[in-house]
Amino acid sequence: MADRLAIGIDIGGTKIAAGVVDEDGRLLAQSRRETPTTDPVAMVDAIAEITAAFRDDWPVRALGVGAAGYVDASQSTVVFSPHLAWRHEPLRDAIARRTRLPVLVDNDANASGWAEWRFGAAQNEADLVMVTLGTGIGGAIVIDGQPYRGHFGIAGEFGHMQVVPEGRPCECGNRGCWEQYASGRVLQRHARAAVEEATPFGAALLAAADGDPARVDGALVGRFAAQGEEEAVSWLTEVGDWLGVGLANVAAALDPGVFIVGGGVSANGDLLLGPARAAFARSLTGRGYRAEARIVGAHLGPEAGLIGAADMARITARRRRLASPGARVRVRGAARTTRPPRRSRRPSAEQ
Repeated sequence: MADRLAIGIDIGGTKIAAGVVDEDGRLLAQSRRETPTTDPVAMVDAIAEITAAFRDDWPVRALGVGAAGYVDASQSTVVFSPHLAWRHEPLRDAIARRTRLPVLVDNDANASGWAEWRFGAAQNEADLVMVTLGTGIGGAIVIDGQPYRGHFGIAGEFGHMQVVPEGRPCECGNRGCWEQYASGRVLQRHARAAVEEATPFGAALLAAADGDPARVDGALVGRFAAQGEEEAVSWLTEVGDWLGVGLANVAAALDPGVFIVGGGVSANGDLLLGPARAAFARSLTGRGYRAEARIVGAHLGPEAGLIGAADMARITARRRRLASPGARVRVRGAARTTRPPRRSRRPSAEQ
């Protein structure tokens, strides 16, 4: 059973979500806590504590981490994170020293995309692009059943494509990044401006947040949009329009068969995806003459990142054990020494 279980940890800008995951992508146990965004040592401490608690009850053999940031090609170091205080942080080795487990670190959106390809909305697809809409925009690419990370490990950072020259400032240091126009921060920006301006809808938002402006966020806007509030629907339409334009740009470069849209904002369903599909069709190069990629919502919800991180870690750790000199496996009741296994097209979590 131990070979079949791994811990997945999804580190976001506000929370750490963790779980024990089996080889079929089933989540057997969960844990959540706030992210210590300014202290990498405290982050490793938190992960070590979560891991120790899980190991009291589950025989896990690997640990996967999906981190919100640029992860190098060796899947060991968080090079840069716009939303966390990480710069060239050797996260894999720090966690491995504390947990004594094989550790894999990848971008959180890569982990989510892998989970959707293995267990979710894209199980029968050879290729996919996933975008995750939350505070920012993350991205993942799978080509012919392989995660594509790029030469330096940071492919798929679609949120930082510049779509408006000299546009809104972004936390990455540039201006006009896609995530400034097509993420949850847009809904929050509109909503809090309405509260500050004391518009009728702003008053309704503030009342729904029990009078606390800090609780006025994109999720609250989505609740009003689902009830038909015109202003909330218009804000979601704006985000959907920008989403479709950006996806058309990505399609011009990568030409996937399907786009998977995940993250918290995707919970708005067709209120978001309807405008996105329309804008995509209007913006697509060669429209009317070429096939169009499908744009669908993710299936696995907020747990996709930790499920994918665990699955990639489990596959990678098992392959490395079997490829190690002198590795022994049981075959029809007899032990034999294995050769390094041939690379399998499905599944393969390593590039």
